[in-house]
Amino acid sequence: CRSRPVRTDKASTARIKLIRYSEYPDRWDELYSVFSPEAISKGKVESEEGEMSKSGHSPFLLSPSPNAFLAEIEGWRDSLARNIALRNPRLGTPDNTADLNLAVQMTIDRAIFLRICEDRGIEDYGTLQNLIGKPGVYRRLMERFEDADKRYNSGLFDFRKDTVTPSLKIDDKLLSDILSELYPPKSPYEFSVIGIEILGEVYEQFLGKVIRLTAGHQAKVEEKPEVRKAGGVHYTPQYIVNYIVKNTIGRLIAGKTPAEIAKLAFLDMSCGSGSFLIGGYTCLLDYHLDWYVKHDPAKRPNEVFAIRPGEYLLTTAEKKRILLNNIYGVDIDPQAVEVTKLSLLLKVLEHENKETINQTLRLFRERALPNLDSNIKCGNSLIDSDFYRGQQGGLFDADIRRVNAFDWHKAFPQVFNRNPSSSPSKGEDRGEGDNRQSEIGNREWVGGFDADIGNPPYIRVQALNEWAPLEVECYRQHYRSASRGTCDIGFAIPPLA
Repeated sequence: CRSRPVRTDKASTARIKLIRYSEYPDRWDELYSVFSPEAISKGKVESEEGEMSKSGHSPFLLSPSPNAFLAEIEGWRDSLARNIALRNPRLGTPDNTADLNLAVQMTIDRAIFLRICEDRGIEDYGTLQNLIGKPGVYRRLMERFEDADKRYNSGLFDFRKDTVTPSLKIDDKLLSDILSELYPPKSPYEFSVIGIEILGEVYEQFLGKVIRLTAGHQAKVEEKPEVRKAGGVHYTPQYIVNYIVKNTIGRLIAGKTPAEIAKLAFLDMSCGSGSFLIGGYTCLLDYHLDWYVKHDPAKRPNEVFAIRPGEYLLTTAEKKRILLNNIYGVDIDPQAVEVTKLSLLLKVLEHENKETINQTLRLFRERALPNLDSNIKCGNSLIDSDFYRGQQGGLFDADIRRVNAFDWHKAFPQVFNRNPSSSPSKGEDRGEGDNRQSEIGNREWVGGFDADIGNPPYIRVQALNEWAPLEVECYRQHYRSASRGTCDIGFAIPPLA
């Protein structure tokens, strides 16, 4: 846990202390004082770690660092981008940069998802490893992905929507090299214990770069302009995520029943890798489990099940219901949208195993994961489709793709059209929840989100003007800010009615 292992390491590498089994009786007090349950609960391991750090020894434990894993997946992206652009002429042109980025992203995401499932005991261990060194690696890999679609029903493996990746050509050697780096001895990772938050931090950095095709049709990975201007990607620390979630979602659900919570909708309108949505979803899962345990869990077999006397977990069906009812996200970056979905799906699979997944398939004829296409959307949270009608000279395709206008009422009808018959007419006193109305511009929508959590992108409007002048003009016309014309777009505020 303290240093990355290398195949040529000796057994003594990074060893702090050597105690042979024959010495255990004589040194039992020493061992027990640090590693007994009582000692661990009192922080003796951390104390010992501090003492060893002072003496120049390596500490026992270090928080997992995402940097090494980030370097690996960035290397995979670079190699896959170059190979796919070379072997697939249709994707090797500037007009198809979006498809190239999608193909690389989905290939990496799917492999990591299945590898995590293997270490969690949900998939047979070595399923991907068995493909290494055999002919037709990508074809066989696609067969694994198609099998996964039958089990999980996740948009991650939706080949009706994804028409790009099934027909890809990727060199066998490259894929074999990548897959081998997911397994020992090349991989030092135990994927079952890598937290989703750590994975999110890795992907947040990963999303700061994009694949661009040069004039010579070569794939090049480079920082996005907004990231370059901001001086890099800045990941929100987990304690800040937890604090914001506790004081928004935590307060809104306090004292409510699951039925009442089902009417609430929580949003991150610039979700990135999904760290705030994971935090919000975790808060909801914990609250529901506590509520069911306190209210006769034996009578709620569809919501909870006992893993041992007095200890319960939420059923897969209940975790899916909570996710689909309550969690929503938007990001302008299609890759960020896919990463957010991946993170949420991995959260659903926590505490699951092969038997529970198969039981869900057998008893309920229901695949294990929800499709999040209706909950996590891609678009520009600040610009809707009226923007296009206001462009006198027309727009190029590149402008349309960059702007990525987003219509909230069309994207989330399940949120904005809640119980319209019970809503007050315009001008009446406006209540909360299902009776709430929102007025934006000259539109009136019923319903809306109950909380917007997240960390918006801090991009100075002046910097944004260099590569997105059309959007900047739109922001200036439709939003007010603390200092008009010099604000971060994260502080854009709708004008007062």
